[in-house]
Amino acid sequence: MSLKQKLQEDMKSAMRNHDAASLSTIRMALAAIKQIEVDERIEVDDSRFVTVISKMVKQRKESVRMFNEGGRNDLAEKEQAEINLLQNYLPEMLDDTAIEAAIKDAIANVGATQPSDMGKVMGILKKTLAGKADMSEVSKKIKQLLA
Repeated sequence: MSLKQKLQEDMKSAMRNHDAASLSTIRMALAAIKQIEVDERIEVDDSRFVTVISKMVKQRKESVRMFNEGGRNDLAEKEQAEINLLQNYLPEMLDDTAIEAAIKDAIANVGATQPSDMGKVMGILKKTLAGKADMSEVSKKIKQLLA
């Protein structure tokens, strides 16, 4: 079963269980997927699905930070609940040692020795670490290793 099908099945379960919060979040995710399918005239596969859901999680994390700074804890809690639900559809996040090992492997494969080689390294890592690591953190670690 694809991740999109799993999301659709979970939507049906949320409808049966009258879980309005989950239903709203799942519908929002399905709408984002459908929008891509219509705009690009493609069927979203699991890798693209993970990319879309990761982006949604990242947006919500930023919203949580801003709501907390603004003293709107009620909205921050709502966004955090959406994050928790969406993360169920993402692969397990890698720990720091696994991420660093992947970065060192990519640096060795490309033969990167200076910061100007960072784009080549990121090109490899975007494919292998998509949805499994925060790419902004990966970028920072690459800069440290190539500096």
